[in-house]
Amino acid sequence: MKKTMPLNPGSDLGMMGGGQLGRMFAIEAAYMGYHVTVLEPGQCPPAAEVSLHHIEKGYTAPEGLQMLAQRCAAVSTEFENVPAQALDTLANDCFVAPPGRAVAYAQDRNAEKAFIENEAKVPVAPNCPILSQSDIDTIEPSLLPGILKTARLGYDGKGQVTVNTIEELKAAFESLNRVECILEKRLKLHREVSVIIARGADGQTATFPVCENRHSRGILAQTVMPARVPQQTSIKALAYATQIINALRYVGVLCIEFFVLEDGSVVANEMAPRPHNSGHATIDACWSNQFEQQLRCMTGQPLADTTQHSPAVMLNLLGDIWFDGDTYRDPDWQKVLAVPGVKLHLYGKTQARRARKMGHITCLGQTLEQALERAKNVAAILNLPEPI
Repeated sequence: MKKTMPLNPGSDLGMMGGGQLGRMFAIEAAYMGYHVTVLEPGQCPPAAEVSLHHIEKGYTAPEGLQMLAQRCAAVSTEFENVPAQALDTLANDCFVAPPGRAVAYAQDRNAEKAFIENEAKVPVAPNCPILSQSDIDTIEPSLLPGILKTARLGYDGKGQVTVNTIEELKAAFESLNRVECILEKRLKLHREVSVIIARGADGQTATFPVCENRHSRGILAQTVMPARVPQQTSIKALAYATQIINALRYVGVLCIEFFVLEDGSVVANEMAPRPHNSGHATIDACWSNQFEQQLRCMTGQPLADTTQHSPAVMLNLLGDIWFDGDTYRDPDWQKVLAVPGVKLHLYGKTQARRARKMGHITCLGQTLEQALERAKNVAAILNLPEPI
């Protein structure tokens, strides 16, 4: 149901998806007096536990979309693979942020890279589409060694194969079932960083401090905020993020991941049209957080102050820490919570599985060195990769 902006507390808001990002959004919405309805086909998803209503329908089910549009004045999404067409359908009856066309770019790596480079005028890694075996025969040799990625449905390192030769590239394309792919030149990386940026319907933007990320097995393991990069690098990443979000005419929260190369240059890697794992430290370390910004964008409220008040290190908690070999057991939360400055966030998932994101811990300190030392203590207790 279309309503005049701004939408004040007491309004009903919709969330496409019922995972942990939807859960953290619903918690923030409840703090501010809004009511959340989740559209999610699964039973008892994490977000439903803290939302007012749960519509147990598929993301493209007409009756589910109709129920969501009738109940809610504005709708957002918690993951990029929600069908863009479903967002366009909802936009006929309520305010949708982000818009379907922006989500569509993030769903196709070839379209995403072309948009960032040609429309936003932000550098990306040299690349080319691989749509068939014949494309492999005509690639520029300079693209190797490279990384072959599926154009769609890849996340947390899935759908990616490192290749060094034409023969390896052909084999990798076969292993990915010949789906549409993109080949990206492998660059010499110094750091991986990300920017969480919000843009309102009035075109105003606000950025959180640049985050520095480290991955393990293709999954984010650690985020340090603020990033340990030269000031000029941060300024460049923030400027590039602003160029991208403005070129998209985006409304909502957007995460852009960047590579900082050994020569100091910055190139865009990919974007996520939603709050992001690397932005979770904003909950405890900043005056506002990425989920509050998501809410403010979709309700037409002024953007919040993104100033960071405490240095922070965020550690991802995967289901692996619930296992000692093949034995299932709870982590030693008592020892973890005895570490000063620790903030524990669990996502309400009923079953731990290896490599499944179950929660995160943010370690705060008066200095970044203190936060990092506390993160090392937590990592030792939980047998996590040691923060660096």
